[in-house]
Amino acid sequence: MSGVVQVAGELIATRRAGAYHHLTIVSPGVAELARPGQFVALAVGGATSANLLRRCFSIHRAKPSGTYGGTVDVVVAAHGAGTTWLAGLRPHDPVDVVGPLGRPFPLPADAVPCVLVGGGYGSAPLFWLAEALQGRGCQVEMVLGAASDDRLFGVVEARRTADGVVVTTDDGSAGRRGWVSDVLGDVIDRTGAGVVYGCGPMAMLRSVTEIAGAHGAVAQVAVEESMACGVGVCMTCVLPVTGNDGVTRMVRSCVEGPVFRGDRVRWDAFADGVCRVPADTLGAPSAGGH
Repeated sequence: MSGVVQVAGELIATRRAGAYHHLTIVSPGVAELARPGQFVALAVGGATSANLLRRCFSIHRAKPSGTYGGTVDVVVAAHGAGTTWLAGLRPHDPVDVVGPLGRPFPLPADAVPCVLVGGGYGSAPLFWLAEALQGRGCQVEMVLGAASDDRLFGVVEARRTADGVVVTTDDGSAGRRGWVSDVLGDVIDRTGAGVVYGCGPMAMLRSVTEIAGAHGAVAQVAVEESMACGVGVCMTCVLPVTGNDGVTRMVRSCVEGPVFRGDRVRWDAFADGVCRVPADTLGAPSAGGH
């Protein structure tokens, strides 16, 4: 793949951010090529580990130059063995990095108001995106939501970066009690936003897409399908997306995505944490099994 490199990186900083771990990794070559919305795939477990698959993370920020050379920042939630291993790294530990991967967020040609919506640590790539949009003269508002205060990411940074910020939590421990969907429509109407960008859980992205469409805005969403390889080989991250020709195809979120126009994603295919193949998808099995 063009524009993708593998580098022997080095962790230079790790810090807690609520329930998450914020890592800064020296990644020369990766940082120079990266754009907001792309991701990196990190090897986990060390040279003798049985964890053969990489873990994929949205790039929070990329800095092409500095004291240590190019760096990328990622935000990790320590759940399984791989992410727990990453969260336990110390400065100067080696990290094998492949990236930048995937398609970045498209930027509007004109200076239009934009709303950026993040769920949990899914908000990580939105701050870099906000700066890129503001560089084009766009007004930027952010809506950040999570289950609880410690599950939010970047609220202080959002208030420094964006023109306005609304925070929601399911339990009311920070900001307004409720979901991002409860406030998004009002933010779009107040700002006259033409584009809504979203990153977070799939159910949230569906709501963001529907609300954006109902209020006259276009949704661009970075999906959170599980990626085993990150480079388009294993086909574990496929999801149904309708193309310009009106045909639904199963496409790889790691290569054709992770950013898609929200109204092109077949949200009706997702239920109970499972993505099914719609019957009208190109190549789908027929009802009779032929």
